[in-house]
Amino acid sequence: MRVLLIGSTGVLGRAALPGLLAAGHKVTGLARNNERAAAVKKLGAEPVVADLFDVDSLTEALHGHDAVINVATRVPVGGKLIRSSSWAENGRIRIEGSKALVTAAKAADVGILVQEGVALVYADGGENELDELAPVSPVGAPNTSLIAHRNVEAFASEGRIAVRLRIANVHGDEPLTRWILKGASGRGPSYFGKKDGWITPVHPSDVGTAIVAALSAPSGVYNVGATPLRKKDFGAVVAHKAGARKARTVPLTFGFLKIMARSQRVVSTKLTEATGWKPEHPVVTSDWFPSL
Repeated sequence: MRVLLIGSTGVLGRAALPGLLAAGHKVTGLARNNERAAAVKKLGAEPVVADLFDVDSLTEALHGHDAVINVATRVPVGGKLIRSSSWAENGRIRIEGSKALVTAAKAADVGILVQEGVALVYADGGENELDELAPVSPVGAPNTSLIAHRNVEAFASEGRIAVRLRIANVHGDEPLTRWILKGASGRGPSYFGKKDGWITPVHPSDVGTAIVAALSAPSGVYNVGATPLRKKDFGAVVAHKAGARKARTVPLTFGFLKIMARSQRVVSTKLTEATGWKPEHPVVTSDWFPSL
């Protein structure tokens, strides 16, 4: 299958690319300029320069492809997390980018579209397991994920397939985890929310294999996560890796941190049943995390 990967140099794109190539797919990586094209080629994909927000250039880039995978994001890290203005570009990528992509993919006669999204859209579930039918809370930055999914849902007609992923909390060698570890090594939190709440982590490499598996899934929404665990237990693993004496949380949260404080016991049974996907890292351990 010939696949166009959007966001190939990001955390999710770099996780998916090796699996796509290993599965025998011919992968083209979208690049916004020649400098980024060199980075895409270095990763092993054939680069094509196009603008995610320009339908004409996207259509040209998509011609001849069987599928397109959109995992482009611009997630802020550190103190920027709590400023709503810091999420503007990420929102534009999800909302305007997905809208342009749907139009271009239809024009280029692409058959499969896979769109990233986040499980943080789910409302606080308390003790309940959250499958794809669980209530969502369309507020704050994660709401752009719901809008992108609605845009992509329109693609699933006339024999086309639209797969929308709700990816759990990605933790591994990536910027957000490094920021949490750095804070936890001092007196910062190693998790957010109540200690008995639930968190669903997922290793970047398992997101990568889920993205590959999504190419064989029927149209629909699919959760992507490892085994949920109590936040206090997740925090203990983070604190141990950070060399902290104990796991700390923050008693008061606001903005995006309030969303991260939700109890979310996300299950990925639907993706497993549809494709056979299972995480190779089902349980979070300190080996997931980079050294400081």
